Amino acid sequence: MKPLIIPIFISHSGCPHRCIFCDQEKITSQSVRPVGSDYVREVLEKAVSSRRFDIRRNPEVAFYGGTFTGLPKERIKMLLEAVAPYIRDRLISSIRVSTRPDFIDEERLKIMKAFHVSTVELGVQSLDEDVLLMARRGHTAGDVIRAVQMLKRSGFKVGIQLMPGLPGDSEERFRATIEKVIGLGPDMVRLYPALVIEGTGLARMYEEGSYRPLTLEEGVDLCAQGVARLETNGIPVIRIGLMSSPSLLEERRIVSGPWHPAFGLLVRSAIHQKAIESDLPAPGTAKRIRIFAPEREISLIRGYKNRGIRIIEEKTGAEVLGITVDDTLPGGRVRIEKK
Repeated sequence: MKPLIIPIFISHSGCPHRCIFCDQEKITSQSVRPVGSDYVREVLEKAVSSRRFDIRRNPEVAFYGGTFTGLPKERIKMLLEAVAPYIRDRLISSIRVSTRPDFIDEERLKIMKAFHVSTVELGVQSLDEDVLLMARRGHTAGDVIRAVQMLKRSGFKVGIQLMPGLPGDSEERFRATIEKVIGLGPDMVRLYPALVIEGTGLARMYEEGSYRPLTLEEGVDLCAQGVARLETNGIPVIRIGLMSSPSLLEERRIVSGPWHPAFGLLVRSAIHQKAIESDLPAPGTAKRIRIFAPEREISLIRGYKNRGIRIIEEKTGAEVLGITVDDTLPGGRVRIEKK
């Protein structure tokens, strides 16, 4: 059962920078306004009274979109105090926050620990110094290492958010970042390929011709490589691709880049296609085939709008007659019946 996340967006709050790729207002559909305790209580009351609220899913409040630990200490306390009664009443199980790696200090960590914050996600984007500089992140790879170490010592779960495809990035640099992240051992990772959003510095670079974003195919391939390496090393990837929002989907908001409404499925399907490759018949050895696979993996084989089936047909030269459930097969394997 997936955990129930109750998001509270504090767009740009606490953040001293405007990174080259960033426009939180468009990304989240949330206007940039100070979020106070009344608003937090309003969101939580609406959530707990919803028919979809299920306490068995360990509901978690998530402060997204800003730099939580960049807020003044009194405002941090105010926001967390608004959640505290729901935790005491066991309606909410925990809190997670998003922040920058250069805004981590012992005093704020103590405050968050006292108010049941369990997870801190760091907007890292890259661990390549040149990429960080070109993205105007305002922090270094060393800041990330120090932040992860401090958070782990204080007993927090640590999440890392990465953004392949920024200016100066490359397949080699992204792979190196993935290896460094594996060395840090976070509890989870999110992958958001860089998108060119209207009105951002990245959009100006794109219009000037000084930046070429990833194609959809390149973005899927890079993220598939990253997910496979991370999860092979026991680090779950909990999100792949930017979540759509009404304002982000307005015409011309996304100027360019590897955007797709089912980006995560494209990546997961690409990983699965590679895993089953050795089970497929060699080209020209069959005219028609039936695929047998575990039920939970059929959607990965089919892919988005049956794109996976078309890829299998291209690889094998055989028509796929269908997919039949066979739960005796281990994960990541298929059985082929030639016709």
